[in-house]
Amino acid sequence: MTEQSKIPVPGAPASPSLIERAAGAFDLRGFQSPAPPKLAEQPATATAAPAATVPAVPAVASAPTRPTLAPPAFEGIPAWQSFRGTFHTIDRRHLREQCLIEPEGGVTGLLEEFRIVKRQLLLTAAESRAGRGAPHGERILICSAHPGEGKTFCAVNLALSMAAEKDTEVLLVDADFAKPSVLSALGLPGGPGLMDALADPAVAVEDCIIGTDIAGLFVLPAGNSTGSDTEYLAAAHTQQVLDRLTFQAPNRIVIFDSPPVLAASPASELAMHVGQALMVVRADQTGEAALRDAVSILSGCEDIKLLLNCTRFSPTGRRFGTYYGYKE
Repeated sequence: MTEQSKIPVPGAPASPSLIERAAGAFDLRGFQSPAPPKLAEQPATATAAPAATVPAVPAVASAPTRPTLAPPAFEGIPAWQSFRGTFHTIDRRHLREQCLIEPEGGVTGLLEEFRIVKRQLLLTAAESRAGRGAPHGERILICSAHPGEGKTFCAVNLALSMAAEKDTEVLLVDADFAKPSVLSALGLPGGPGLMDALADPAVAVEDCIIGTDIAGLFVLPAGNSTGSDTEYLAAAHTQQVLDRLTFQAPNRIVIFDSPPVLAASPASELAMHVGQALMVVRADQTGEAALRDAVSILSGCEDIKLLLNCTRFSPTGRRFGTYYGYKE
């Protein structure tokens, strides 16, 4: 449909000059001198526009210096956040031994399944960035009702799958402070992590992030364990720390591997800082009562999805991966 506001109205005055249109678009009143020249009284014609720019130069040149947008270090969110941690190589054979997705590997049934899982999560994140739906859709909490239901397996595979996206950067956060397992799954060394940044405001969380040789994949360790994990997560400082992970990074997805919901309380606090939660449900193990209880505890998150794990039978005959010549 044609935008009617751009059609000139018969009899209307001529269009404003280039300087006048710039002033209206960028609000240059703060840069003008107390008594600017009355440019509006001059006829705004195509030949007069270049001449009108001459008296405006001194006003712009004498304007006060624009205040900086970058706050001091550790006192807020940096104007441009970057990861400065050490980069490590991930052993692909170690991934295969744990039945994880192998980057640059062939198409398998596991890869295809997580391609389907990630697509809905990425679409929700894009909607959130556009101002539709719950805020912080780029933050995804991976959780389960009980231990041993495959949440870390799904979190790592989901991160590996999303890192393969051409326009997406992934940060995998180990938020299971009591029993962290993301680093061992990827074969990465330990070090300071999220809890260190939450407990000590002098620690920049981006300095704790580990880079990998997998394009687009970064990892944030859990850090040193404390007896006050939930209390640190509930503090006001947590919001600032998490904002530093995504500020000025519109294509970054942050995946949190949380403790089991019915076994540790930090999951309920983490749910209040994310826009999506993915509840891993293990087939023939997770009971309906436990699932309902876990979803209720995660009520701080507006968008909770379920992922059925460890299924051996598909009534519809799904056999992802076989179409490419590979088998389970």
